[in-house]
Amino acid sequence: MFTVIEIFRDVCLPIMLLIAVGWVMDRKFDLKLDTLVKLNIYLFVPSFIFVRVSSSDLQQGMGAKVVFFTLCVLAVMYCLSVGVSFLRKESAQQRMGLQLSTMFYNSGNWGIPLMALAFPEVGPVIQVFVLMTMNISTFSIGIFLASAQGEGKAKAGLWQRFSPMLRQPSIYAILLALLMRSMGNPLEELVFIWKPMTYLADALVAFALITLGVQLSKTRPPKIEGRLAWVLGIRLLGGPAAAFFLTRLFAFDAVTSAVLIVGAASPVAVNTALLAHEFKADSRFAAAAVFYSTLLAGLVVTILIYFLR
Repeated sequence: MFTVIEIFRDVCLPIMLLIAVGWVMDRKFDLKLDTLVKLNIYLFVPSFIFVRVSSSDLQQGMGAKVVFFTLCVLAVMYCLSVGVSFLRKESAQQRMGLQLSTMFYNSGNWGIPLMALAFPEVGPVIQVFVLMTMNISTFSIGIFLASAQGEGKAKAGLWQRFSPMLRQPSIYAILLALLMRSMGNPLEELVFIWKPMTYLADALVAFALITLGVQLSKTRPPKIEGRLAWVLGIRLLGGPAAAFFLTRLFAFDAVTSAVLIVGAASPVAVNTALLAHEFKADSRFAAAAVFYSTLLAGLVVTILIYFLR
């Protein structure tokens, strides 16, 4: 039986150390966050999605089940955020900020290494489909919410708010990956294409965590109170609670249930803060949500893994 300290040391601490590397590097060299953000969104994330989805050996039926489960988690988070916003009588912009920070969780640069360390046999394979669903949702619904908050976007039409989604390569990476998967992934035979793609995919985890560290270094977060406290509660406690009940409803086996519950306790998705930065939305609030949820997620995830194992 693993102790809580051993779980934290072997699962969460490696992630925290890479985040710390980004923080230290930014303090010393004042790195350009815009460049790192664009490399993540337009290069590393699409490459990772394409390689992992096109080469995954998870059965199609189970993959579809995980996708639908993840959409249900997003729906529950949306309902919780709407309820809290209604009770707090928040403005439309505040409501969208709360939704953006609670619905989308860090299934990529937090979830993938977490699953590789905590559930090495099945975790990463299941998490790929969670990541695929989360990326489609983030780069569609997430872009819609982020662009709606952005400067000069308040009166934008529906097309102006959805058009940025069509410029996101992750959407096309997912579609191409599904096509290649249905064909047996013939690109694996083309070494001069597949090798560079795998190099980029393998680099995502470290690069994204370092980028997160840089972003946290540049963040001057407010105190944990008000709507920020609600975000942390919904994301870190509401997420795994919703996943717990949904895994029973979907009748997943014990290991798959543990993977999905732990994954739902992930911090606020870095992509939400990246999108807020890209579209000039309320990036300070989004970055603060990422900052505090990332710090607290290590504790929450450690406790969850201890009990679920």
